Amino acid sequence: MPTGLTRDAGWQIGVSRTLPHPAPAVWDFVSSTEGIALWLGPGAVLVPERGAPYRTAAGVTGEVRGYRPHDRIRVTHGTSTVQVALAPTADGARTMLRFHQEHLSSAEERERQRAHWQHVLDRVAAALDRQ
Repeated sequence: MPTGLTRDAGWQIGVSRTLPHPAPAVWDFVSSTEGIALWLGPGAVLVPERGAPYRTAAGVTGEVRGYRPHDRIRVTHGTSTVQVALAPTADGARTMLRFHQEHLSSAEERERQRAHWQHVLDRVAAALDRQ
């Protein structure tokens, strides 16, 4: 099976980066209005309960599939599923932030989304560094 293709989730991509910020600061940002606009899209408002719908300013719709404060948010995004997850380092001073997207349509979409999520990580890191 090609890299990125799974039986259950189809084409998927995951990107991660360890940021020099403690998990509470990273969570507060990625779950804030500004943070959600960066990773999910401007205009999206997430209600932290399973099944809650959202809509971005660009017209993408989805629903919350999972919301565990200080751990992860999982949402449908059009026909795919996106998850943002945090994992603090052992010393608590840094946090690994991971974006994962599954149910992508093709290897080409996987590569486009890899670039997209790397760009999102750059923007989140820059925003956290400014705080």
